[in-house]
Amino acid sequence: MNTDHFLAKLLNRAKDLRSDALKTRTHRKPVVLDQQSVGRLSRVDALQVQAMALETDRRRSAELKEIMSALDRIASGEYGQCRVCDEDIDSARLEIIPTATKCILCADL
Repeated sequence: MNTDHFLAKLLNRAKDLRSDALKTRTHRKPVVLDQQSVGRLSRVDALQVQAMALETDRRRSAELKEIMSALDRIASGEYGQCRVCDEDIDSARLEIIPTATKCILCADL
């Protein structure tokens, strides 16, 4: 399997995720609960925005770990092989989920 396409796809996605993390870092900062400058609803809204940003960042980090693992598999020559049955993962599946570690049959189990 030619992994150059998937390598480029994974590297581009990692770059996008890192860029998004930099753009949203202010949303993840602790919320200042200054009762003089903001009302109660504004504080609740700020806390909600922070919680959503933290969860998004957690998911972003998890995806980056999956990408790094896929890049390691490319480097070792194991990319595109199912970790359960050792069969090749269909390239159409890898096109949609380039970090996939299981073929569609094993993923359904």
